[in-house]
Amino acid sequence: MAPVVDNRAAQDDADGTPEQWRNTILAGLANYIDAGSIVAGSVALALWKDIYHLSDSFIGLIGAFSANAISAGVGALIGGWLCDKVGRKKIYQWDMLVYAIGMSLLVFAVAPWMIVVGFIIVGLAVGADIPASWSLIAEQAPDKARGKHSGVAQMLWYLGPVVVLLLSLALTNLGILGARIVFAHLLVIALGLTLLRSKMRESERWEEARDEARESGIPRPGIGELFKRKHLGSLAMLIGMYGFWNLWSGTNGFFFPYILRTVGAASQFESVAVQALSFAVGMASIWLVFMRLSDKVNQRLLFAISAIIQIVGMALLALFPLTMPLAILHVFLLQFGGGFGAQSFFQLWSAELFPTMLRSTAQGLAFAIVRIGLGIFSFFVPILTATGFTTLAWILVGFLAISGVVGILWAPRNEGKSLDQLEAERAA
Repeated sequence: MAPVVDNRAAQDDADGTPEQWRNTILAGLANYIDAGSIVAGSVALALWKDIYHLSDSFIGLIGAFSANAISAGVGALIGGWLCDKVGRKKIYQWDMLVYAIGMSLLVFAVAPWMIVVGFIIVGLAVGADIPASWSLIAEQAPDKARGKHSGVAQMLWYLGPVVVLLLSLALTNLGILGARIVFAHLLVIALGLTLLRSKMRESERWEEARDEARESGIPRPGIGELFKRKHLGSLAMLIGMYGFWNLWSGTNGFFFPYILRTVGAASQFESVAVQALSFAVGMASIWLVFMRLSDKVNQRLLFAISAIIQIVGMALLALFPLTMPLAILHVFLLQFGGGFGAQSFFQLWSAELFPTMLRSTAQGLAFAIVRIGLGIFSFFVPILTATGFTTLAWILVGFLAISGVVGILWAPRNEGKSLDQLEAERAA
């Protein structure tokens, strides 16, 4: 009698052990905290503006230096370099304590300076955690399931805003106290992560690369190595592809309020419901497309389909009068296409395109340039919005088109390859 093969168990093993999935979730919660901090901050700023009579320029300054932009970029640059120097674990464990300090200032803020300092500290900590967690996820994931594990982190990025939006809606009547409670839930998660991550092991791949370098006497490569021909093309592709997409993403927030006012969904409940639904569509896209296909099919083709879907979705607002059916179609196309598009592939490719002792440094540098660029660009968004809805829509179509062209022409095809195989190909 032929032995019985448990196909489900074999598939589970190919996708990762329970410990690997646990580590992926604990590392990926950095994305939840990142996106949750951004949305929670935007909700609270409207309340703080009335309480402390903050000017629009002051609000813009906070936005530019918050977790969404410059401070996160600086944190990623420093954190990425430290990750390759001292290891992933030391960074992704202790940066959550730094985050907790910044978030505590926001929870108990009673003066504008506490808001500014709190957002800067939160941004630095979130930025430092991104290369640490993304490197860990890629290095401990099975060779044929890196995309699947990376997708979990991206789903958590979408989940953060959904939870924050629903909490904010439920606590609306509490005013600024409600905003403090929302911040407090992020503080509790950060403290919990500090405890849980302390039980995680260091990346075995990083430890092996460190030991090998010590035995051979070869010094650890510095950040200047990324600007040599071997790595510069990969770095430029990632920054161009993700950078222009991020300019679209960072500016697209202007459209939600406009859409909701124009089509009549002006109540706060309807506004939150539409936004939460849009993030849910993105999560479904990650689950059904990116996590199932990115390890198996032509990654460049998958990215191209995503880019075309998002370009079409954005162009609808520039070409046709805004109606409810058009608005729903626009939101669906942008979020469904985005689920297996630039951001998901940026996380995956930025881990695959560089050797172990440069991986986090490269991720941190690319992320820093993109986020700092968005922070600088945010100062000019009011000027662009003044040009009119249709003109801004075409500008954002252009951002998506440039991102798509860069990815389609220069994106790698790494599906199914191990990190060792990719490193050997680079060396050859």
